Amino acid sequence: MEGSGKYRAPALDKGLDILELLAAAPSSMSQAEIAKDLGRTPNEIYRMLDTLVRRHYVTRSPEGDRYMLSLKLLELAHQNPPHRRILDIAEPLMRAMCIEAEQSAHLVRWEDGDVVIVSSFSAPGNWRQSLRTGSVIGLYNTGSGRVIAAFQPPETCLQMIRDHALVPGEAEAAKADFLKDMEAIRVRGYLVEPSGTVRGTTNISFPILGPTGNAIAALTCPFIERIDGYAAPGLDDVTGIVGAAAREIGRQIAGA
Repeated sequence: MEGSGKYRAPALDKGLDILELLAAAPSSMSQAEIAKDLGRTPNEIYRMLDTLVRRHYVTRSPEGDRYMLSLKLLELAHQNPPHRRILDIAEPLMRAMCIEAEQSAHLVRWEDGDVVIVSSFSAPGNWRQSLRTGSVIGLYNTGSGRVIAAFQPPETCLQMIRDHALVPGEAEAAKADFLKDMEAIRVRGYLVEPSGTVRGTTNISFPILGPTGNAIAALTCPFIERIDGYAAPGLDDVTGIVGAAAREIGRQIAGA
């Protein structure tokens, strides 16, 4: 976790090591477990853990013996001006899109090797499938990840492959096959296909294109087909609705 920079700040390194460890942990950790994984003694990290809890970056279990990452880092990221501007533009359009399509939707961005859901809206009716904001999803097995990668310069796409850490359930794709898939998505302009993670869902994913023509995000609808007597918009109609919303979000971001 430590770098090799000329100027070091050991206390800051220690705090960042703890945050990165807790972010990657599948569940809460005890002080002894954190110390062991970082190669430190419990006494070395006690004060840092106490400070991180006091500043609300880490939460302590009610019993007081286990620690987990809070949502404060996500909240800070959302306050970042470029990120906040994208959400300010996208979220009203996403909300209107979900009402018109009667489906859920999520906005996804690439952040330091991860495919992250930065905003999510549920369908307005009783039936819905939505993903939690802040979730990290796959690059190879999701429409969102593949659409973002498809609309990048070739060298950026290759860097994404190198930087990406697989999420649970995700299998790494052969590089040649993945790049061929990216070319097909670019030619079509979007992706509509059965979900690679669950049955019964068709992912509709469109890129949010920035001024340079590269994807700065992806807008995805996990489409669920109604088979009863209710006349909900069908797959083709919803694809058109999602595409129109993605283009409008991109247009407004470019003019912001």
